[in-house]
Amino acid sequence: MKVSHIQSQIVQLPADEPLAGGPAVPGATRQFVTLQVKTDDGIEGIGVTFFGGALTGTLKSAVGALGALVIGEDPLRIEAIAYKLRTAAGSSGPGGIFTLALAAIDIALWDIKCKAVNLPLWQLAGGFRERVPVYASGALMRHFPLEHVAKAAPRLVEKGYRQMKMQLALPGDTSPGREVERARVIRDSIGPNIDLMCDINQRWSVHQAIDIGRRIEDVHLFWLEDVTAHDDYAGLARVAAALATPVAGGEYVYGTVPFRHMLEARSVDIVMIDVLRAGGITQWLKIAGMAEAYNLPVVSHLLPEIHVHLIAAIPNGLTVEYMPWSLRLFEEVPVPERGELAVPRKPGLGLKFDRDALRRFGAT
Repeated sequence: MKVSHIQSQIVQLPADEPLAGGPAVPGATRQFVTLQVKTDDGIEGIGVTFFGGALTGTLKSAVGALGALVIGEDPLRIEAIAYKLRTAAGSSGPGGIFTLALAAIDIALWDIKCKAVNLPLWQLAGGFRERVPVYASGALMRHFPLEHVAKAAPRLVEKGYRQMKMQLALPGDTSPGREVERARVIRDSIGPNIDLMCDINQRWSVHQAIDIGRRIEDVHLFWLEDVTAHDDYAGLARVAAALATPVAGGEYVYGTVPFRHMLEARSVDIVMIDVLRAGGITQWLKIAGMAEAYNLPVVSHLLPEIHVHLIAAIPNGLTVEYMPWSLRLFEEVPVPERGELAVPRKPGLGLKFDRDALRRFGAT
């Protein structure tokens, strides 16, 4: 079996918030790069990548350029192909556009590999369990009014979510008092039995993280995420040591090596892996193995339709982030039921691109 053809496309999906009807910016979009990899025996694998922002066109070009180098290769030799692409890319990696482009190709190759042996990804990658917890994400954003999130959080509970994530590091003229108030209002609105996470998106200093983190320990957060700069491993470790609340981090990290530094420094209690910034499924699984060696749980970042497989595959998978930014790309996706996602049963990713959506929202 050989790769015979690749095709990539930019798709601009509406930037809405469907979980609890959050305020939307009219006309705002999120740009994705889709990838189809075809083989000479009729198996097709699909991949996706994003985070390009103003560089989405450049990201698509990188996917196309690297993808052209895969034509004629055996798609089952994923590590050999990755080595070829890294060598061809020279010093453009390991992070940034190269890694995001490599991720799309790696995901598509895994899709082909699983289809070739007629198994779903979660089973071939480890097959630890058949259902995984899921948490609602994106409905309690920091720029949403307090009045809205106080109503949106109970709405998520009504929909069956037992876990959800809010944000602090509020915009504008904020203060520790305002931060604490928002956390307590949301906790009071959902009661004590719902797991409540909180994302800071690297916006606090180490001192702010310790100060505000201690003030909200009575809110009993499930975790505090990305409290300060992602590569300040010593600073993160200071926060993790100072707080009773677990500290999560890793979504901003590219490739495997920075995770080793993070784990050696004991910077986080919960390891968050983004399949795109990791460089694909191959690297994601390696990072998860490192986390297991440190007795740490793993959680996902975005792309729940792919991450459901990965969190289900490993013994230290904790929960899947359900932020439905990319769902419109596909015909069918796993849907949360009573706070869980059931693993797909179809071979590969169990996904097909929605051709109508690609035509409707396709940019190039």
